[in-house]
Amino acid sequence: MNVTEEFRAARNKLLDMRLDNARAQREFQWPQFSEFNFALDWIDKIAADPLTGKNPALVIVEQDGTSTRRSFKDLSLRSNQVANWLRGRGIKRGDHMIIMLGNQVELWELMLACIKLGVVMIPTTTMMGPADLRDRVARGAARWVGAREEDAAKFAEVPGDYTLVGIGLEGGAANTGAHAMAGAGRPVLNYAASITEEETFTPDAPTLANDTMLLYFTSGTTSKAKLVEHTHTSYPVGHLSTMFWIGLEPGDVHLNVASPGWAKHAWSNVFTPWIAEACVFIYNYSRFDAAALMAQMDKEHVTSFCAPPTVWRMLIQADLTLLKNPPTKVVSAGEPLNAEVIGQVERAWGQLIRDGFGQTETTVQVANTPGQPVKIGSMGRPLPGYDVVLLDLFTGEETDDGELCLRLNPAPVGLTKGYYGDPEKTAEAFRGGYYHTGDVASRDENGILTYVGRSDDVFKSSDYRLSPFELESVLLEHPAVAEAAVVPSPDALRLNVPKAYVVLTAAYQPGEDTAREIFAYCREHLPAYKRIRRLEFSELPKTISGKIRRVELRANEESRHGAGTQPTLDGLAREYLESDFS
Repeated sequence: MNVTEEFRAARNKLLDMRLDNARAQREFQWPQFSEFNFALDWIDKIAADPLTGKNPALVIVEQDGTSTRRSFKDLSLRSNQVANWLRGRGIKRGDHMIIMLGNQVELWELMLACIKLGVVMIPTTTMMGPADLRDRVARGAARWVGAREEDAAKFAEVPGDYTLVGIGLEGGAANTGAHAMAGAGRPVLNYAASITEEETFTPDAPTLANDTMLLYFTSGTTSKAKLVEHTHTSYPVGHLSTMFWIGLEPGDVHLNVASPGWAKHAWSNVFTPWIAEACVFIYNYSRFDAAALMAQMDKEHVTSFCAPPTVWRMLIQADLTLLKNPPTKVVSAGEPLNAEVIGQVERAWGQLIRDGFGQTETTVQVANTPGQPVKIGSMGRPLPGYDVVLLDLFTGEETDDGELCLRLNPAPVGLTKGYYGDPEKTAEAFRGGYYHTGDVASRDENGILTYVGRSDDVFKSSDYRLSPFELESVLLEHPAVAEAAVVPSPDALRLNVPKAYVVLTAAYQPGEDTAREIFAYCREHLPAYKRIRRLEFSELPKTISGKIRRVELRANEESRHGAGTQPTLDGLAREYLESDFS
């Protein structure tokens, strides 16, 4: 078999076993390639088949109702043009390109073109400013930047030897960003000119399976962002596990709510649905509107839906029954979902939201898969191709309550190559024959894993080890609580006590009455050693990707309580103590 046939055979075997996780764990083996190119060996082959080439691959609907629709053949031919055009302008295999685009068709065209050329992509969110871009250009060794006209001006302040590929250049004085770049002495190319190129493409060399394809900056919740390195197989082949988790099949229409620039966008808006020969559906909106989103889901016959917990929590504030034909596959990733959200969706749509666990460094490792009983609040079981163990944080011995790690003999295909330019961090993560995720989980008697927290988020109070996620889940069940983050607060008697930072829903106001009600709820629903002892109403510090930076909240508590003094808070901010209401 050639690589396309071998990849299709592995994909089809997983599709055949999609309702039998135990069998898939026993029988699945990663296809092993010495050469592989996702765009040439997979997308182009789908496009060339008369039976599949005209199938929808990408649908983008704007808020005003206008839409962009592309088949696999459309994207194959257009990416050939872009690849030819870039090569004619001097781009070479192994060059690094920052791709800073929104959910627009050029993003998919450019990514496929870069894969065909062997160009290393550095996806970057459009929310980035010049300060962050300096770090990305420097550490990412970028020689090319693909960016919208409205973002191009940011790069005028970013030093480096790179060329701007401008998307959306209109010509004349309107190109303020391009003019700023040119004024800074950097070359500017107009992406639109690529439309005149040939629609056939010939690669200059084979693509080695272990060649670098992607560099992803992590969101940096606890430290400076790491630069994760992925190959031409670790995501394009590794996301077979993600396809298995979601249950995607040929002909599905998959909607994934994720912003370009982050790994989850590549997971479920590029590789996973196209591995399954499903259609990627995008709904672009300036402000979240649950009713409008559900109307588009009905109109476009969405069969599969993935969203982060933040979006699920916003969705349940609306009337979920407005969606007349709910998707049959609903999943969540990023952070664990609490039972209340899962229950509301099941009552309205008749479907259980199935959590999955993975990282920028990997594809999905652990998940609740289709057809399996779901333990509410759990991550599920290890996925085919991943040999998962839990290691004690102190002894390193295998346990049922410890750090989630992956055995490296053999390493799963969906695992990062390492941290680009940082051999020390790579060695730390890959020590002792395991890949260390830094996440803590527990395993029950049925082999089901439940997320506990980041290894540096779990803390001790009176000799009890506490999981912030468990306590936050209880807080989120209270109608006053929209968001919550629990961190250790230093205490002279107990070492630490749980402190909750809470964002309130619109119906509640910060104050003693609300604090009293939340403390009373916690006393009723948590054992004494887990109860929230301190409470503060506050906005939560977050990364640019929306993840809570608990490291900042821990630092706040250390500075306030570390010396054993009662904090003095200015303005409306106030810390409430459970003991004041007992």
